[in-house]
Amino acid sequence: MNDIALIVSVFLASLVEAVEALTIVLAAGIGRDWKSAQRGTLLAIATLVIVIAALGPLLTQVPVDLLHLIVGLLSLVFGLQWLRKAILRSSGFKALHDEELIFEKELAELKTATAKKTFVGDWYAFTLSYKAVLLEGIEVAFIVLSFGAIQGKIFIASMTGLAAVLVVILAGVFLRKPLTRVPENAMKFVVGLVISTFGIFWVTQGTGNFWNLSDLALIPIFLSFAALSFVLVLFLKQRHAKYLAAGNKVETKLAKTPKLNVVLQFIYDFLVGDDWPTALVLYAALGFSFVLQNANSLIQWLILAVVVTGTSFRLIRITKN
Repeated sequence: MNDIALIVSVFLASLVEAVEALTIVLAAGIGRDWKSAQRGTLLAIATLVIVIAALGPLLTQVPVDLLHLIVGLLSLVFGLQWLRKAILRSSGFKALHDEELIFEKELAELKTATAKKTFVGDWYAFTLSYKAVLLEGIEVAFIVLSFGAIQGKIFIASMTGLAAVLVVILAGVFLRKPLTRVPENAMKFVVGLVISTFGIFWVTQGTGNFWNLSDLALIPIFLSFAALSFVLVLFLKQRHAKYLAAGNKVETKLAKTPKLNVVLQFIYDFLVGDDWPTALVLYAALGFSFVLQNANSLIQWLILAVVVTGTSFRLIRITKN
């Protein structure tokens, strides 16, 4: 992956997460107290800086194959989750992410909430801002650290992520309203494609199966995911229109996420995502890759086929009434 691909991937992913965090921080500031929201945001950013500074050097000490395996797997789970949601939104099976609607909902809840005044000002606004920025920021930190560590360019990745966050912060400061004109679903589509591409590329290398085209393999992998997405959007759009014409209920049947405590929920979201059958296919493909490593020079392409087929089957299944 060259510097341009690294910068574009990290910047877009960081931009999307920052926009979502900004929406909640703005609601906390307008609905409750600006100083408290700002303090919560600054503390969350400081926490993320410490995490990145601490984990960055440690990741450079991890063996390359193990790093490829771990980062590839998490990237694939993460990227396919974004890609799946983008496909469902583009086809009409899932509502587009409306930052204005989210802002108004958060604002209404904030105005009715009660909170004690403390040394941080309004504790409710402070806590909400801190949690929003920290949770969205952890995803940014993951992308920054993982992409940067594999290429040995953590500094470039960190500066790119920081630049994206600063762009959103400055826009929020000057506009003081949600960034509703940001084409969030389009960006998530692109980021989902890119992260899924690198995910499958790295995870197969981590299991000992190296791509016979080397880095050039990224091109057909990306095109495979792009073609998959294009075909699925067209097919699901037709299915959506058919359901509406017949007066049927339009819904998606994602697998239920278990109720866990905060820590376990965070780990589950990273390792499994929002649909465990899809994650099961990924882990099965991973095990398959381990067993057949070095058995055939084309095994990595078979793994790609399993992931693409499994993802397609799952999306068709969860949208079938």
